[in-house]
Amino acid sequence: MVENTSKFEGDGKVILPIFYYVKPNDVKLKTPLYSEAISKLEQEKKFSSEDITKWRWALTEVDSIKGWELKKYSGHGDLIKSVVEEVLINLKTRQRDVTRDLVGMEDQIAAISNLLDIDSGGIRFIGIYGMGGIGKTTLAKIIFNQLCPQFGRNCSFLDNVREKAKAKGLVTPQKKLLSDISYSRMVREIDSIDDGINMIKKIICNKKMLIVSDDVDEGNQIQNLIGVNSLHPGTRILVTTRDKSIWNIRGFNYRIEDYEMVMLSDEDALKLFSKHAFNCNSPPANYNTLSKDIVSTARGLPLALQAIGSSLFGQENKKIWEERLEKLKKSPHEDVLGKLRISYDALALHQKKKKFLDIACCFIDRKKKHGMYWWKDCEIGPEDAIDVLIKRCMIKVVDDRFWMHDQFRDLGRVIAKQEHTRLLSSLLDEEKIICELKSIEVKYDQI
Repeated sequence: MVENTSKFEGDGKVILPIFYYVKPNDVKLKTPLYSEAISKLEQEKKFSSEDITKWRWALTEVDSIKGWELKKYSGHGDLIKSVVEEVLINLKTRQRDVTRDLVGMEDQIAAISNLLDIDSGGIRFIGIYGMGGIGKTTLAKIIFNQLCPQFGRNCSFLDNVREKAKAKGLVTPQKKLLSDISYSRMVREIDSIDDGINMIKKIICNKKMLIVSDDVDEGNQIQNLIGVNSLHPGTRILVTTRDKSIWNIRGFNYRIEDYEMVMLSDEDALKLFSKHAFNCNSPPANYNTLSKDIVSTARGLPLALQAIGSSLFGQENKKIWEERLEKLKKSPHEDVLGKLRISYDALALHQKKKKFLDIACCFIDRKKKHGMYWWKDCEIGPEDAIDVLIKRCMIKVVDDRFWMHDQFRDLGRVIAKQEHTRLLSSLLDEEKIICELKSIEVKYDQI
């Protein structure tokens, strides 16, 4: 057992010693119980000296592993309970919690599995990108749970990298990675990002790894977590992000296969909404039309469907459903706004935010060239900002026209209204527009 786990470290096998009517000192050969028995076998020369030496070594190794002593428990039942709990922890510790309400993920799971091609050699690096709330993390968790048994202890799921890096720096996820792959002793020695980089380089270059870095927003986070040229053949890396421009890493030696998440179909969207609103796969007949109308406002975005459905669960008053529908036609659900606002706030430069709001309020379904001419006439260079918005999945150009998901569109219009920076004739009647202009004029006169 000891030889097996030593030679094939990382294959998931561990020894959990139970000292059953023996003491650790017996196993250490500090008492006659084992030492005399082994010496007797040695004298009888029934086994080779090499075998005897291995046995002594194995017993010493086992004793160094934390185990259970029967005498420290009130009875066999308590000992068994403790052992079972530890075994369950070892079996489940790598698995990530995934919602039971999975809908419309089969094709995307198959696509990522195909890109990873787990049975092939070499190294595969997959980047999953898409707008906030589309299900990137859920997809990554599913793939991770499927594959981690094949990597044993050499797998790690680093969640919320963006938030953790912002709050405490990358040292935290670096320590998590090292701790996950059973190098907890070394974690205490990391005092800086450079320490973490060097430690990770030394370790993962010799191991076939499965690593998921979730919600990454900068290329240097990839470099500092997994290095640029230190991966072992057979390693599989998954990264989720809202911004696919992070793949451009200078000096990175691996090709990143990117995969864009897609929205749910109308059928799957209704099913996901129904699971949260009615706890079943389809709405009751008397709520069917109303449910479809509400689902249409989410445009296939899983986060919106879950948030809206959960907020209506158990609500039988149809008037409230109708009011909610009218509200959703004007503005997304609060949870969705908060999630999407992260992408907007990450647009550090004012000009990029300005173009996002311009498109949300004025240029959706308009030809791209019209917006480009307008910005250039205003002496605002548009190319860089448009490129950033596309790479961050906030807009698309389809058939040379600007396209934006309805939830992002509504976010932009909410922000524009709050900032009093744009007037939307489609959303305001003539009287309200005049009132807004007068309000702005009064504020201007006061300055």
